[in-house]
Amino acid sequence: MSRPVLVLAEAAGETFPDACFELLGRARELAGGGTVTALAIGPGPDPAALPADLVLTADGPGLERYNPEAWLAVLEAAATAREPDLVLLANTTAGMDLGGVLAVRSGRPLVVSVVDLHPEGDDLVAVSQLFGGRLAAEVVLAGGRGICAVVPGSFPMPPAGSAAGTAASVEDLPLPAALGSLRTEALEVPPGESEDVDITKAPLLVSVGRGLQSADNVPLATDVATALGAALAGTSQVCDLGWLPRTRHVGKSGVKVRPRAYLAFGISGAPEHLEGVRASELIVACTTDAEAPFFLAADYGTTVDAVELLRALLEALGT
Repeated sequence: MSRPVLVLAEAAGETFPDACFELLGRARELAGGGTVTALAIGPGPDPAALPADLVLTADGPGLERYNPEAWLAVLEAAATAREPDLVLLANTTAGMDLGGVLAVRSGRPLVVSVVDLHPEGDDLVAVSQLFGGRLAAEVVLAGGRGICAVVPGSFPMPPAGSAAGTAASVEDLPLPAALGSLRTEALEVPPGESEDVDITKAPLLVSVGRGLQSADNVPLATDVATALGAALAGTSQVCDLGWLPRTRHVGKSGVKVRPRAYLAFGISGAPEHLEGVRASELIVACTTDAEAPFFLAADYGTTVDAVELLRALLEALGT
């Protein structure tokens, strides 16, 4: 079945994160020959890099950084112009902000925390993870019409050159009049929540859990990650405690990662966390619990204290 699909392409600094390409790759499969449109809002990377049939760009006052009110106005304008059956968003701050309001205003059903999306006849079936990943629910989108907020890392990256034969056509979207009367203003991005954080693209990850015992020990992991040229990530617990920003959360209710190496310090390996790291090429686990489930998934493991090992690594790395 042919269906038009609209994908919100969130930029991360000067690049588009893997999540954009994952969404566009799945959009191509689900469109069945229908038009795949990407929407790029604000200043950022070259929109022609997106593997879509059409890229709509919107940049102007109020769009310099993420502003829910402004982005919603632009997303609504794009949905009105293109009339897509399916709208795909990443399950990020922006995706969760915008999806619900767009669903209400457009009359489309919304499914969040989506980890799979596939056709069944003329319909689409979205698999959503609930209760922190403890329950998977299948939701049927009749006629393939709806809005899905997809957990980054859930879909494979499309093969190189898998776009529709020619480079995407890039057009400026007429800016909606609502941008001239915004009631909110984005002032700054909170420290640690920079939009350039994309742990799904990191080839090496240093990840921490409650086994670090205190937020005071997180800088040790930060220094090790910096010395190794790695990105720093963590479990849902450390992100809930504020030790790390939520952009660094790995797991079923965070993001799925597939680095060449995943170094886990003070993480026992709950099923919700393991679901997010199984695609890693190499896993090294460090936790004092000899019965920790992480050891069943890890290639290498040790039961030494995570903080002591981080200090030893810093000394060995000469930092």
